[in-house]
Amino acid sequence: MSNNLITEGKFSYVEAGEGQPIIVLHGLMGTLSNFDGVLNYFSTKGYKVLIPELPIYSLPLLKTNVKNISKFLKEFMAFKNIDKAILLGNSLGGHIALYFTKLNLKNVTGLVLTGSSGLYEKSMGDSYPKRGNYEYIKKKAEEVFYNPDIATKEVVDEVFSSVNDRSRVIKTLAIAKSAIRHNMAKDLPEMNTPACLIWGKNDNVTPPEVAKDFEKLLPDAKLYWVDKCGHAPMMEHPDEFNRILESWLKERNL
Repeated sequence: MSNNLITEGKFSYVEAGEGQPIIVLHGLMGTLSNFDGVLNYFSTKGYKVLIPELPIYSLPLLKTNVKNISKFLKEFMAFKNIDKAILLGNSLGGHIALYFTKLNLKNVTGLVLTGSSGLYEKSMGDSYPKRGNYEYIKKKAEEVFYNPDIATKEVVDEVFSSVNDRSRVIKTLAIAKSAIRHNMAKDLPEMNTPACLIWGKNDNVTPPEVAKDFEKLLPDAKLYWVDKCGHAPMMEHPDEFNRILESWLKERNL
């Protein structure tokens, strides 16, 4: 991580910059460093960028769900004295942003979704998780990206360690089931806040038709495509991602 992790009470997060808050929400297998490009760029452009570690693996099993992680986000905002923020979420992080917005629309300045779950996503496959099979995990991690080289050894090692930790596997499956239960299709038309959708044209996890459905269902959404890109545009094409996001923020005066 470019900036040191701050730990205060139950919150661990990175923070950089001053100005309009952007709260970044990572995915199920994601890490804070996935957003280094966003943090380093927008913290110099008049934004305060905050990336909290979501309590996916630290909540009790019965509370490991979309609803309780959304509550955690509300507590984090209160802790940081943030009344309104732009929420930027990838994969599960996008789903958390949507669920939070459903309940706390007045606290959301805008939504930025990239490869977001909430409508539909493919899991790591029927045989997931194959514990102990490093090559299988490596292949699955590579499939997340258009360019498999993005799945570095460090990225694969992190996923591998997660699926070989029994407690983490159980919680991963719990949150995945919760995501399916909390389908947002009926709620999206009520979310009248500016929304920016940045999607990889080659996303295999939340395919392009998912992005089109988000654009259709959200009342104030604009969809941008990133070519030769999978499920995590901010990692695969960080400069392009930042350019699109900055242009949208300027267009919406956010």
